[in-house]
Amino acid sequence: MNVRGLWEKGMVVLAGTWIGNRFGLLLPVIGLLILLMITDYVSGLLASKKEALEHPGDKKYGVSSHRSILGIYKKVGYMLTIFAAVCVDYLIYRFAAELKLPYQSNTIFGLLVGIWFVINEIISILENAGRLGAELPDFIKNVLTDLKKEVEKKS
Repeated sequence: MNVRGLWEKGMVVLAGTWIGNRFGLLLPVIGLLILLMITDYVSGLLASKKEALEHPGDKKYGVSSHRSILGIYKKVGYMLTIFAAVCVDYLIYRFAAELKLPYQSNTIFGLLVGIWFVINEIISILENAGRLGAELPDFIKNVLTDLKKEVEKKS
């Protein structure tokens, strides 16, 4: 992802975190994330099945139990990261109370991380929809192309 795309994503995450914190939305964000993770997993399986039909005999395409398990591990890692961020929020909240410091928020980091992962799952679902044959708007294609380039650079 280019710097502009990362900046835009960061601004959306910050705005979502501020709004979510004002309305106490950590649990709904986690619920949404779980729903999106399930949707991403299923759409990825369907896209792999479709690609296997389009490329018969090519082992590169199709459902792979190895890739499926790695995807599940990644999603478990998301939840553990949110748990760790919520623990940091709790420590800050408790220490601020002990030190009599004004601290109005119960959760910032947990919500911030949760919204970041929600956006990642949405991008992945859109990518799977494109693999399934859905015609995506050009601006979404550009974001996905930039994201793929960044991932390939880091691999």
